[in-house]
Amino acid sequence: MKYILYILVAFLVACHGGEKASKPATAGVSKETALLKLSAQYPDSALITEELAQNYRDSGEYTRALYTISNALQRDSTNARLWNVQAWLYAENGDTSLSLYSLERSIAIFPNPDVVISLGNLYAKTKDAEALKVADELIKEDKAKFEKEALFIKGVYYSSTGDKNKAIAFFDQCLSLSYSFMEAYLEKALVLYDLGKYKDAVAALDKATTLQNNFDQGYFYKGRCYEKLNDTAKAIEAYQAAMMYDPGYVEAKEALEKITTKN
Repeated sequence: MKYILYILVAFLVACHGGEKASKPATAGVSKETALLKLSAQYPDSALITEELAQNYRDSGEYTRALYTISNALQRDSTNARLWNVQAWLYAENGDTSLSLYSLERSIAIFPNPDVVISLGNLYAKTKDAEALKVADELIKEDKAKFEKEALFIKGVYYSSTGDKNKAIAFFDQCLSLSYSFMEAYLEKALVLYDLGKYKDAVAALDKATTLQNNFDQGYFYKGRCYEKLNDTAKAIEAYQAAMMYDPGYVEAKEALEKITTKN
């Protein structure tokens, strides 16, 4: 294993060094070719398999990334991490049901708390009441360590199922335990937005972007709120801030183009 890791690290260093002097497309093909050779040489290496799948993912080739992981799982269906990787690939590719299935398989092999939290959040997003059971199990497992994540899962569940006020209460409990929990600020703001409480949503997002001034999503949703409040200048400023911290933020770019075209 250490020898394989050494080979992979050496290969990645060589690839990244070579990319500076070559065209991106050529570098991508070269990296894929080298990883395929390593994979053929060490077919049981989960590390190389994951790196190859990541290479395809980075190129937007989800079908090939999923095929790579699926083949590896056919050889060894007991690798919890590969099931987790497959879950995220499915989630990013828009297949929630197979993502849930993969997370469940991963946890059945090894109940890694981080993966359990991911499963709880996905249950919550899909309005599955299993989310509440996962949250309760996390608290039972280690309240001091996982309480905020458990409360967050419940908040997301109630937000998804339409009980907005109950969701806000859970997000507030999250923030009382961890005032720097960015996701809780964001989800609370989204609930307030859905309720038409745009000023309250801005207030929640202001706290988030004050604590973490590069929180691009916070600025983006502030822009959305300001548009609802008919404050075009502040909306433009918020979208510009989102793009400053993430130049590739497509939604912010589109919103900025749309609002500037109108005015």
